[in-house]
Amino acid sequence: MTQRQLYLAAYDIASNKRLRKALYVLRGYASGGQKSVFECYLTDREKTCLLNSIKQIINPDKDRFILLKLFGVKHIDILGKAVLPQNEFFYYAG
Repeated sequence: MTQRQLYLAAYDIASNKRLRKALYVLRGYASGGQKSVFECYLTDREKTCLLNSIKQIINPDKDRFILLKLFGVKHIDILGKAVLPQNEFFYYAG
């Protein structure tokens, strides 16, 4: 079984056209998120595919994208209105 790791993906994209394309790509990998920050449980292969897809969309002189691996996450605290993950294969146990 392939090990998945939790990442936070975030972007700041100047063009509405590129922003919509990046949002479409990220929603395919995200289990939840808000506006321009997404939680993604990724395998190494999915991480590579995501980065390659985003690399083809953004303009590195004007846009920003970060994929941050969260090490040692045992428990996630959520404050405010909870949003269920978009993928039924993932769930939070608190």
